[in-house]
Amino acid sequence: MIDKNDILKALSTVQEPDLKKDLVSLKMIQDIEVDGNNVSFTVVLTTPACPLKEKIEKDCIDAIHNLVSGEAKVTVNMTANVTSNRADKLTLPNVKNIIAVASGKGGVGKSSVSSNLAIALAQMGAKVGLLDADIHGPSVPMMFGVINEQPMMRNVDGKEMMVPIEKHGVKLLSIGFLIKPEQAVVWRGPMVSSALRQFVNDTDWGELDYLILDLPPGTGDIHLTMLQVVPLTGIVMVTTPQAVALADAYKAATMFGMTPVKVPILGVVENMAYFTPDELPENKYYIFGNGGGKSMASELGVTFLGEVPIIMSVREGGDQGTPGAVKDEKVKKVFHEIAEKVAQQIAVLNASSI
Repeated sequence: MIDKNDILKALSTVQEPDLKKDLVSLKMIQDIEVDGNNVSFTVVLTTPACPLKEKIEKDCIDAIHNLVSGEAKVTVNMTANVTSNRADKLTLPNVKNIIAVASGKGGVGKSSVSSNLAIALAQMGAKVGLLDADIHGPSVPMMFGVINEQPMMRNVDGKEMMVPIEKHGVKLLSIGFLIKPEQAVVWRGPMVSSALRQFVNDTDWGELDYLILDLPPGTGDIHLTMLQVVPLTGIVMVTTPQAVALADAYKAATMFGMTPVKVPILGVVENMAYFTPDELPENKYYIFGNGGGKSMASELGVTFLGEVPIIMSVREGGDQGTPGAVKDEKVKKVFHEIAEKVAQQIAVLNASSI
């Protein structure tokens, strides 16, 4: 007869591949049920975007068959509770992890990466928000097709709060919602900093697993403000393969290590990495150079999160208000892989700081 304690003992031999500890001691096993030869239980992953969920499931089933009973019919239910290591709960108390997406220079597709990364995480089951922190050049409203939307106000505990716009499962906020599309934001640094503080502190984000900040290019006022105001979990660096883009990305990465609060870099995304024409799907043309993003990640000692190819639907999606990860399977696959690696890095980071 199969016993629950035997099941627990068997599952204590299964290691979480990233965290290097067994599932039982990590308290990832719940709701064990035994009915004759039928065994079921729940594995609570550290993120719905876990890239190793199939391996964990297989290892659990193998452990029970090898150590308890080869006749057991095992059902593994996979769920997730996104981890957080945030000590500061005063700012954005219901947001578990805050990811800044940064680049050294403009035009490398940082907003496109931010938008598609947010959508990919949401598609995988996470609660996601996206804050467009590029006050002078907001692009999130256009990329999500919500140019004419305006955030509502809601009274929360006696305070008037903005309610983000929701699209494709992502909560959105941008200065672009508060001005006309053709209107320029001609503000000095203190005004920009004040607006960003309001976006962070006066917005009802609700409960989020990940809040993504789409930072402007460079290393200026906005970056310093966000580092001071927002308890960041980590940074995703975006670059293109050209030497000039890489040089500026290195400078931006250096900035995050120079500030009083050191923010870890989760990894590097290389955008516009190569071009594959539809009629030659096996061919890759490295128009802007090859391997720059990988080299940068290696030099910084961080994870290379992936290459985003030049795909027409990425550009079209940004222009037409439907990001590529929503409608193109190739783009969706690329950004799901990147999202898995980002979530994986955050889970490891959170576990190591407990």
